[in-house]
Amino acid sequence: SAASAPAASGEPAAPASPAETASVVASVESDPTPQAALAQIDVSTPLPFQRTVFPGKNANYHPQPAPEPQRIGPFTKGQWAGTVIVGGIGLLGAAAMAVLFVRWLLSLAGMQDFLQTYPGEYHLPEGAPVGFPAWLGWQHFFNVFLMVLIIRTGLSVRNDKRPTAFWTARGNNKTKISLTLWFHQALDILWLVNGIVFVVLLFATGQWMRVIPTSWEVIPNALSAVLQYISLDWPTENGWVNYNSLQQIAYGATIFIAAPLAAITGVRMSGLWPKNATKLNKLYPVEWARALHFPVMLYFVVFIFIHVALVLTTGALRNLNHMYAAQGSTDPTAYADNWTGFWMLVASLVVIAAAWVAARPLVLAPIAKLFGNVSAR
Repeated sequence: SAASAPAASGEPAAPASPAETASVVASVESDPTPQAALAQIDVSTPLPFQRTVFPGKNANYHPQPAPEPQRIGPFTKGQWAGTVIVGGIGLLGAAAMAVLFVRWLLSLAGMQDFLQTYPGEYHLPEGAPVGFPAWLGWQHFFNVFLMVLIIRTGLSVRNDKRPTAFWTARGNNKTKISLTLWFHQALDILWLVNGIVFVVLLFATGQWMRVIPTSWEVIPNALSAVLQYISLDWPTENGWVNYNSLQQIAYGATIFIAAPLAAITGVRMSGLWPKNATKLNKLYPVEWARALHFPVMLYFVVFIFIHVALVLTTGALRNLNHMYAAQGSTDPTAYADNWTGFWMLVASLVVIAAAWVAARPLVLAPIAKLFGNVSAR
């Protein structure tokens, strides 16, 4: 009927007929509850009134929720930036307070006597060598070269979830490792060989006396050196003749503690470790090696950073001549203006940078094939 047909858009609907109205009234009277009244109403018929609300241009617009900000670990990039800024300001303030406090402390009469008694270094034993032989400079370069690549490949192995190339030993196709891991382990072997040669030459030439404490005076002198570094009035020893006690402890710990720990944990995680040695694996679980290997690498990173910073800020040209050109004198000013060691450092950095760039499957695959089989995924 005309009464039940929907009204055209924008036009009032026709009023309900008397019969329909009477039917609704009768149903409500028979069951007066609100639910019953609502159930009897035909809601498909529009109300007979002029429409007063019309859809606007945004009626069908549904804005998308803003995307979640990209996170690096637990924080977003903005949060990390704020953390770094606030943390940097806090560290800078704490460092300034430490410098002022230590400078005040060293101004006291008792501390002045302490510095006179323990200037930061003690005399080496009779017969201790003076200066650095050429082999020590070459060993230093090889060590830096290998350490940089070991750290690079170690981080790549840790973060590479889907390697693109693999290496297997000839006659042992069951054990497959990524090409990056193979290169990392090959570098480890070279670094270990270089370290063994280094230690043998240290003891054969007497250079060990420069990096292993020979007197208990090393402890108060190391404390003196720490205070001098914090006060920014740094020790002025001549490294060609002697290290300060803090350097001696740091170098000794790096050579005879950190390096062996890196080697022992690395071997445990490598393919060189026997897999079927049940008792040995229980005595030295691989989880222990994994838990220790990464912190040891972080120690080397921090050591290298501090070492390079001090070399460059305590007489860069003189120190670089000692380390790279094996040139020096008991007179600390003798090579202060000599650039030989600096240019040798530049050449070594070029070689290291080239090796860093070349350490990729395209270059490594032909080398790895000399020792095994290389395949793609």
